[in-house]
Amino acid sequence: MATPTQKLALSLDKLRQLQEEGVVAIKSIRLGRTDRERLEKNGFIQEVYKGWYIVALPGKKGDTTTWYSSYWDFCGQLLEDRFGKDWCISPEQSLLLHGGSTVLPAQLIIRSPKANNSATVLLSNTSLFLLRSELPPENEILKRGNIRIFSLAASLVWAVPKIYEQHPTDTRAALSQIQEASGILALLLNGGHSTIAGRLAGAFRNIHQDKIANDILQTMEKAGYEIRESDPYDLKLLVPLSNRLQSPYANRITLMWAAMREKVIQIFPAAPGLPFDTRTYMKSVDDVFVTDAYHSLSIERYIVTPDLIEKVRDGTWNATGSEEDRKQRDAMAAKGYWDAFRAVEESISEILNGSNPGKIADDDHRGWYRELFGPSVTAGLLNPADLAGYRNHQVYIGGSLHTPLNKEALRDAMPVLFDLLTEEKEASVRATLGHFIFVFIHPYMDGNGRMGRFLMNVMLASGGYPWTVIPVEQREGYMQALEEASVYQNIEPFAAFLAHLVKKAMEGKPVATI
Repeated sequence: MATPTQKLALSLDKLRQLQEEGVVAIKSIRLGRTDRERLEKNGFIQEVYKGWYIVALPGKKGDTTTWYSSYWDFCGQLLEDRFGKDWCISPEQSLLLHGGSTVLPAQLIIRSPKANNSATVLLSNTSLFLLRSELPPENEILKRGNIRIFSLAASLVWAVPKIYEQHPTDTRAALSQIQEASGILALLLNGGHSTIAGRLAGAFRNIHQDKIANDILQTMEKAGYEIRESDPYDLKLLVPLSNRLQSPYANRITLMWAAMREKVIQIFPAAPGLPFDTRTYMKSVDDVFVTDAYHSLSIERYIVTPDLIEKVRDGTWNATGSEEDRKQRDAMAAKGYWDAFRAVEESISEILNGSNPGKIADDDHRGWYRELFGPSVTAGLLNPADLAGYRNHQVYIGGSLHTPLNKEALRDAMPVLFDLLTEEKEASVRATLGHFIFVFIHPYMDGNGRMGRFLMNVMLASGGYPWTVIPVEQREGYMQALEEASVYQNIEPFAAFLAHLVKKAMEGKPVATI
């Protein structure tokens, strides 16, 4: 007779087969009652909706990461099972996706002629609303993964006007993807949409795409329509956007920076300016290493002690002399942090000697990363390929509604981040937005938080601000402030959080103790 463990293994094998088929939304009938109950009891699957499951992590009850990472595939497979091809998400939410929105919607609006105008409650305060509605022509529906969305042109034509006021960054990034007006004009002319034409002309002119705006106006007028141009945005966009980019993310980063920088300047204390005595400044940086390493590593859930950090710093820790130390992940993190810290100090020295901080960070940040994880590679805990550079897979942030950029998008976005850092005149903006946007992009598989804090302190140094430690005791507030900026585009809580710590550091008051 098979043991309970052997029976669980048989059920897990069936679950593995479903995963290999690409099944994310697991319908109960695909598993069978015995396997389903056994897997659910042991925490390997979790019910999302009556009779529908996702794969879960045993011992991680209440963790939202598995649900958030499964969200789009689950919804797409569930809706295909119910409606076949007769559905798509709303034009407003389609437009946000075209604009590169990284936020999971609390309620996904589904259009279908088969819908019943009802809500379907899912996990973690998310839901679907099934709206009975006609669909656009099939040639105006696209598939993004398992999700059916309005085409970009159809989204712009059919989305309600208030979407521009509520989501200026997303919609401007979407508009910037249009290179010429013919696709939009075909929909406007076929439907006689003169009011919408005037609104879209105003929207394109707002982002300095006058050629497209004029083309819409002149073509509609030539067809006999009277057009009144109207700008759907509250404010004129001051920064130029490119419509030659293949993804919206580079323009998104530019828009976020432009919208947030003045708020940071208002909140932050004035920059002291580059120090005359660079030796004393660098000594103060060196002196804070133990405290900074303890807190920065602890924020990432590494278990390290000041004694271990000092041992690594003094060179008395020996990776080859102790099998226990060689295999200890936390010790490798501490060693890597010390190596990276020294590389960051070299970057700061160049900045204090007059080099452009954005250019230095662009040139040096890959070196910081290699130092951060080099000891783990040497010890055999990571593969050498892990040092190659930016990630090649999707990552998710535990408990966050924000999904980091996909691997293709981050290669558009990272050069823009460093261009913005290079051109920015205010050190407080470089530090605050540099850190925020770096972790918003999340360019690496691991180490993004530590790298973001290194970048923050390099940029603080560029204004003469002291090295500032983010205390592990304030981890929750730190993460909440980053979430507010990522999900709701509200930078003020994060700027205020950092400004408070910087002010304390400027006053010489300890904000972090061990």
